[in-house]
Amino acid sequence: MLLQDIRYALRRLWHSKGFALVAILCLGFGIGLNTTIFSVTDGVLLRPYPYPDPDRLLVVGEQNQRAGNQSGLSYLDMRDWKNANTSFTTIAASASRNMTVSDPGQDPERFQGAAVSWDLFPTLGTFPVIGHGFRPEDDQSGGGGVVLLGFSLWTTRYQADPNILGRVLTVNGQPHTVIGVMPDGFAFPNNQRLWIALTPEVEKNPRDARGLFAVGRLKPAVTTERATEELTSIAAGLANQYATTNEGWSVRIRTLREAFLPAEVSTVVYLMMAGVTLVLFIACSNVANLLLARAGARRREISVRAALGAGRGRIVRQLVTESVVLSLVSVPLGILLAEAGTRMIAAGMPPDQVPYYIRWDVSWRSLVYTFVVAITTALLFGLFPALQVSRGNLHESLKEGTRGNSASKSWLRSTLVVVQVSLALVSLVIALLFVRTFSNLDGYQLGFDPAPLMTMRFYMAGATYDPADAKKQRVQDILDRVEALPGVKAAFASTLVPISGGGGGPNVIIDGRPRPPGAAESISFAGVTPHFFQTLGVPIARGRNFTDAEGWAHLPVAIVNEVMAKRFWPTSEPVGGRFRLEGDATGEWYTVIGIAPDLKLDGINPDNDAPRAAAFVPYAYQQTLNTGLTIRVDGDPKSITAAARAALHASDPNMPISFVRTVQDIRRLSFWEYGLYGWIFATIGVVGLLLASVGVYGVLSYSVTQRTQEIGVRVALGASRRQVLQLVIGHGVLLVGIGIAFGVVLAPIGTYLARSLFYKVSPFDPVSFGGVAVLLLGVAFVASYLPALRATRVNPVEALRGE
Repeated sequence: MLLQDIRYALRRLWHSKGFALVAILCLGFGIGLNTTIFSVTDGVLLRPYPYPDPDRLLVVGEQNQRAGNQSGLSYLDMRDWKNANTSFTTIAASASRNMTVSDPGQDPERFQGAAVSWDLFPTLGTFPVIGHGFRPEDDQSGGGGVVLLGFSLWTTRYQADPNILGRVLTVNGQPHTVIGVMPDGFAFPNNQRLWIALTPEVEKNPRDARGLFAVGRLKPAVTTERATEELTSIAAGLANQYATTNEGWSVRIRTLREAFLPAEVSTVVYLMMAGVTLVLFIACSNVANLLLARAGARRREISVRAALGAGRGRIVRQLVTESVVLSLVSVPLGILLAEAGTRMIAAGMPPDQVPYYIRWDVSWRSLVYTFVVAITTALLFGLFPALQVSRGNLHESLKEGTRGNSASKSWLRSTLVVVQVSLALVSLVIALLFVRTFSNLDGYQLGFDPAPLMTMRFYMAGATYDPADAKKQRVQDILDRVEALPGVKAAFASTLVPISGGGGGPNVIIDGRPRPPGAAESISFAGVTPHFFQTLGVPIARGRNFTDAEGWAHLPVAIVNEVMAKRFWPTSEPVGGRFRLEGDATGEWYTVIGIAPDLKLDGINPDNDAPRAAAFVPYAYQQTLNTGLTIRVDGDPKSITAAARAALHASDPNMPISFVRTVQDIRRLSFWEYGLYGWIFATIGVVGLLLASVGVYGVLSYSVTQRTQEIGVRVALGASRRQVLQLVIGHGVLLVGIGIAFGVVLAPIGTYLARSLFYKVSPFDPVSFGGVAVLLLGVAFVASYLPALRATRVNPVEALRGE
């Protein structure tokens, strides 16, 4: 019986190719969008992290509720927590590091790596595929000297050399022996490519250096609440014992998902799922409208079948079977669109910006979801029309002929159009707000022009750079070479790279300004070479700039920005004022010689775009192995890349160069996700708009067919072409206007949920709401015009003869 129903359904679809094509396209796009976003949701929110029993892993950090600070864990606190607790099998930690790898016969390269405690990978439950992991003796004071390679580093730099174990590499200027290779795809905690031992790296850090990312695995039967209580008690004891560094600090415990996945990302993914669900509902409404329209033509057929003995249940089953077949036929199109959609989303994401544990594809879970959606939508759009067409008076249906009484159901089709339009408005408003957010971020004012700037980082490792001021002398030689290049207007070196970060954030003490205990104030602090402000194209507002001699010497002079000047010298002249860094063993006082405009060098922060208080001092005060180079070019900054690399290698042939990027590229990368959000929501909104316009066209087209006699009578009685156009177009615009009214009420719910993701645009922005409303009215006019034009061509004689 079921096979008979399926064969009959396929024959019906084959004989109604136009109807089938429109329905399959509507459902295919709806199912495809849903499968695409479900694949993203599965990869981001649903798929478990790739470790055994990931729910037993907790991220352990510290927080100071009094000061409102949250941080990682300090090495000394971790050691004490690890020894005193009974809730975790162990607490392990990592510290991200950029590492330079060099060995004979290959150019040195800079990679993102991490220093990890010996028990981190056993805690996660992940082990090397070649060799062995760290051992306790590797992670002790005076230990180290071994390295674990990531699979990608092993296969790319070393061509998957099977004899890699035991090979000695130079990592950050120190020899390290390769002891193992981690599995393919593993890059904990965030796209790391190699790992060294933790203790030799951080054992000398003070107790208040809270920079470790720590993970603990709960013992069997131990709850998170119990572990939190125990660590809170241990933290309270340390606060009493080490009041200077630990007073007010307590424990902060989170799941892996809470630690790795920002709340705003979850919000966006949920909104995407809501958006594609709305689009699917619009598609279902279209198909339901098509089925209701066909119901009038099939009512006589169904009445005949009923007269021959078919019960209502049998008829409903046949009609629902046709809907299920129609939906399942749409599945291949949906899967093809989902494959293309997931690839496009992946292509729109910078590969080094996506955590290694987040991957999406059209997996078996996505396919199961697709088929569940297909069956559900078939029932959703097929059952109600089937119930409608199968009820009624058999005798009356046979008398009415093919017209039936479907015209009496026009209110239902009109209601579906209203729903479609309101849902399309919700999707489009959210999309427009994200697009405007991206546009606002693209116009974010940094205080300097990033267009002519090229940046790169170089690393000065080895015994050559051990003597005092050896790094400064190398940097001076590099800048002399770079500034002599054709097209270079100025250049500077610093730990700071514009928008990429760098420098430091120490607390400051102002000369002559008493500070209450515990009222520390931090600033952004960086050592820079001469021509820092010339390279950025920023003039000094008051006072003067560094001279070349000052910029290279150990002279305690500083240039501060306007924010620092106003905050720390509100009633006196900042130029000539003095400050020092809290905790600086030398106790040296810096004298302010100039005031610079406020520059947003830390990057683009949509949550807080106020510039920080900042001070710049000569490079000699902040010489580091890892130094950034920024070059101002007369023309395309990328044109200087090869020449700048050559200049650095001419100064030191073994110097690794990394992170070669224009400041424009860095700026765009800092908010790339907003562009992706806007693109995805815009796609959802446009598809919803197109489907809604198809719904408007379909309802009006069917309405014109049903009202042929009425229109003929109107024309016969003298109605003009314009009046007929107004009649039909007015009906379409009215339906869309009602849908817009409902949408304007519903849309603020979605925009309010996403409010934290918008930048310089209100979630209730009247321009966005009004613009989408005008767009929908325009679409309504276009979708209504063709049926209206057909209505003007009704021949009154033929229409009245049909009556």
